[in-house]
Formats: sequence, C-alpha cells, structure tokens
Amino acid sequence: MKDLSPLLRVHLWFETDQGQVMGLGRVQLLEAVDRLGSLNRAAKAMGMSYRAAWGRIKQSEEILGEALVETAEGRKGFQLTPLGRDLAASFRRFFAEVESFALTAARKEFTWTVTAYPEEKQTP
Repeated sequence: MKDLSPLLRVHLWFETDQGQVMGLGRVQLLEAVDRLGSLNRAAKAMGMSYRAAWGRIKQSEEILGEALVETAEGRKGFQLTPLGRDLAASFRRFFAEVESFALTAARKEFTWTVTAYPEEKQTP
C-alpha cells in the first residue's frame, strides 16, 4: 500500500424533522456575520447568495424559536444575538472535541499519517 498522508474531514450537524439546526457551515456563516457586520458581506465571503445565507439562518431560527442575528444597534447591518454567539462558540468547542477524538482514533487504526483538515480551508 502506498504511504498516504490523508486529511481527516469531519462533517457534523444537528437536525430535526424540520431541517438542519446547526452545523459547521452555519457556524462559519454566523462568525462571518459577526466579523463583517453584514449578512450580505458574510454570504459573499462564503461564496453563497444573500438569499441562501438568509434562508439558512432563518431555518435555524425557526427551529430554535429564537433569533440568532439581529439588526446592529446604531448602524446598518447585523450582529449576533447572545444565543447566536453562544451556539457558535458551543458548536466550535464540540466540533474540536469530536475532531480530536476522530483524529486520535484514525491514527490508531491506520498506518497513514493522518492530519486534521486545516481551518483556513474551512472559513473564508
């Protein structure tokens, strides 16, 4: 067998019968809104349309029954609600823990040099 050096990619999300609640893509979108102060700029940075970004956030908000983003005070644009900020941070911690476990397990199971998928490839 060839000497491989694969990257481990972990895809995790939470969903209900109403659809996806939270996943890495949603977290990246929320973080981009927080960083850029604009849903439109966040969507563009992630290579998606404003409509697609708005739809994903609205779907999560409808399932949760609470807002994740709100109009920014005193300026145009959006900011995260406390819930949006908390969920993004919680998912990041959860994802890091699961990814770390998966990386350790893969390294024990396979003879390959397995590395984590670089974060800079995941976020705009």
